[in-house]
Amino acid sequence: MHNEFTAIIEKDEGWYIAYCAELPGANGQGKTKGQCLKSLSEAIKLILDDKRQDSLRAIPSDAFSEMVAIG
Repeated sequence: MHNEFTAIIEKDEGWYIAYCAELPGANGQGKTKGQCLKSLSEAIKLILDDKRQDSLRAIPSDAFSEMVAIG
């Protein structure tokens, strides 16, 4: 699945710091912009995986799930 998110990037005392505009709590950092974006990408993936697992635990036994692709 392909998703795109907005990374807001700032530079602070030699570090790049980023957060995701669409997903509160997803943050990344690194000494380079590339490291920062990779860190943010990993944070986004972890948060989405966790949210997915949480929601799947609440599915009633008579319900079913299907994947929906966006983009």
